[in-house]
Formats: sequence, structure tokens, C-alpha cells
Amino acid sequence: MQVASPPLLRRLPPVAWVVLAWCGGTAFTFLMRMRLPGEWYPAARPAAQFFRWDGLAYFVAATALALVGGALLGRRPLPALALLLTASVLGTMPLGVAEIPLPQFLAAEVAVFLIATGRSRAAGVVAVLTALAVLGGYLAVRVLYGWPIAASSETAVALTTVIAWLLGNSVRESRAHAEELRARAAAQAVTDERLRIARELHDMVAHSIGVIALQAGAARRVIETQPDRARDALGEIETAGRQTLSGLRRMLGALRSHDPERPASAAPPRPGPPEPAHPEAGRPGQALGLADVDRLAATTTQAGVRVDVRRLGQPRPLPPEIDVAAYRVVQEAVTNVLRHAGTASCRVSIDYRDDEVRIEVLDDGRGGDAGDGYGLLGMRERVGVLRGTFAAGPRPGGGFRVAARLPVPAGVR
Repeated sequence: MQVASPPLLRRLPPVAWVVLAWCGGTAFTFLMRMRLPGEWYPAARPAAQFFRWDGLAYFVAATALALVGGALLGRRPLPALALLLTASVLGTMPLGVAEIPLPQFLAAEVAVFLIATGRSRAAGVVAVLTALAVLGGYLAVRVLYGWPIAASSETAVALTTVIAWLLGNSVRESRAHAEELRARAAAQAVTDERLRIARELHDMVAHSIGVIALQAGAARRVIETQPDRARDALGEIETAGRQTLSGLRRMLGALRSHDPERPASAAPPRPGPPEPAHPEAGRPGQALGLADVDRLAATTTQAGVRVDVRRLGQPRPLPPEIDVAAYRVVQEAVTNVLRHAGTASCRVSIDYRDDEVRIEVLDDGRGGDAGDGYGLLGMRERVGVLRGTFAAGPRPGGGFRVAARLPVPAGVR
């Protein structure tokens, strides 16, 4: 499964955004105070100290503070914002203006946005209030010294700061809502899969009870005339009863448990092409198992994807719940190849070992689950309830791999 890389702008770290904002604002400040080609005079008049060593020293100190603040933004956001606000004040002093201009405050606004996006609501509120307090404090100091102020321009800067906070807060809430939806979708997927497992378990138990009832009836009829046949029937009843009880204990015990390490998020499902007809069609009441993989392979091959089935070890009967789970893993993996991999073939390996059975499905396409998460989640759930292990992911050379290991109890080997 190929995972698309996020856009370049989303891959930039917070420090890069802050540095870009500060450097862009500083460059704009210098350009505004220089007479560019075609201009009769600069757009803004430079102050006396603007090109002197003391003015340049202020800019150097402000730039150093901005770089340190940007580096700290990911770990300590509020102290980082304090450094950026200090840099904005130092960067304003050599300009000889009556307010903190927007170019000098742009890095601080970016920091307010990032804090509101990635931190708690309280941290975002503190950040925007601190930024507004610095703007108001700068004007208050000038008023106390009897210097002129530009309240209108500073109000515009304050408004853009509030807008930056509102945008960041909206992004944070959207992300939280999307995460909640993903968590609910994953929980619902797990619930649906467990209900499906429970229905199949019910079918298997009903089948076993039916066999027991038939054997008991046969034993009752021949117990006096053919005691050997009655004894064999009773043995079959005992075997079927023990296997059914063992399967019930394993699966119901696992279904009652909760695995905290199981993934709790999955993306919402996306519509795809119709799945191939599976061999359960026309087989009501019969439990599927690894014996049906060849039929599944034939059906999938007719649908356009050749399935090569390899069996290793000595095939043998498995407990019904393990047999069904192994078949469902193969079925779901092959279906994902057909729907999403964009390849003409895949390989299914079934390895019978002394104490386990291993399943592996390999393809050379672009991926097996298309990122929707539900197919892999269902397979992981089935294997997990039987105390097995499951792995799925892209292959190093391209394509996708699904692997499952299902332990087989010693008494049924």
C-alpha cells in the first residue's frame, strides 16, 4: 500500500513557519524604506538610526530572539511566544514609527495560530491575550512619554492577531471532531466484526449440536442390537462435544476481553468496486474453511486477478473457529487485492505447522487496503480473538503483505 506524502507546506515544522514569517517581514521592512527602481521616493521614510550600527544591532538581536523562539515553539510554546513578542518590539525600535507594524508582528501571529492549532484551548487564549497585551502596552508606553501613536494601524494588527487565533482554534476543533469520528467508526467496526464472528460461532455450534443429536439418535436405536456401532457413535458425540466446548471457551473468553493495544482509529470507509462472488453463495448453514480457498481462488481468477495457492506442511482438520478465521483472512486479503491493488495476480500461502497455521497473502500492486482501515481492522480482530498475531504492510520491493498466525490447541492437532 503506497502512502501518499503530505504536501510540502504541511511537512514544514513550526520553526520553519516562524523563521519564514520573520525573515519575510524583515525583508519587507527594508524594501519599504529603500527607493526601488521606478520609484521617486521610498514607500516609508527610514528613521535616522535605521541604517546605523545601533539600528542594525537591534535587528540582529531581534532576529536572534525570533530564531530561538521558533526553535522553542514546539516544546515550550508560551515562552517561545514571549521571545517572539520581545523580538517584535526590538525590531520596531529602529523604525521610528508610532506602532508595531504588521511585518514585525507577523511571526508572533504565526506562533499564535500554531499554539491555537496544536495546544489546548486555554493555551490558545493565553497566547492571543498576551499578544494583544504587548500591542496595547507598546501604545501605552508611547502615550506616557508623550509620543504620538497610530491607534488605527495598531487596531488592524490586533484584528489580524485575533483572526489568526480564531483560525487556529477552528483547525484544532476540526481535528478533534475528525479524531472522535474516527474513534467511533473504529469502535463500530470492531463491534460489527465481533457480531459477525458471533453469528458464525452460532452456526458452528448449531452444526455441532445437530451432529451430536444425529449420533445420539443412531446410538439409541442400535445400542441393543449393535453395541459396537453405538460405542463408535458415543465416541463421536464425545469428540464433537469436547471440540465445540473448547472452541466456545476460547472464542467467548477472547470476545469478553479488551485489548488496549488494539488500534482505536480508522478512517471512514470509501466506496469501491463490487466484490467478487464468494463461495459461501449457495452454501447456507455450512461453515467455511481453508478447504474453500481453492474455490475462492477460482472465483477471484474469473474476476480478473489470478490467485496462486500454495500449501505447506500436512493439511489437517482444524477447530471450526480457527478454520473459519483463517479462511476469512484469506478472503478479505484477496478481496482487497482485487479491489485496490491494481495487479493481475497474488499469492496465498497456507503453512500447517505442529502447533499453528500461518497465512500469507502477497501481491505486487500498489496496496491491499487502500487506506480505509476496515479490512485490516476486521482481519486483526478475527486473529486477535483467537490469541493469534497479525501483520500487514507494504513490502520493501513494492506491493503489500498480509500475514496471520493462528495457534492450534494441542488437543486438536
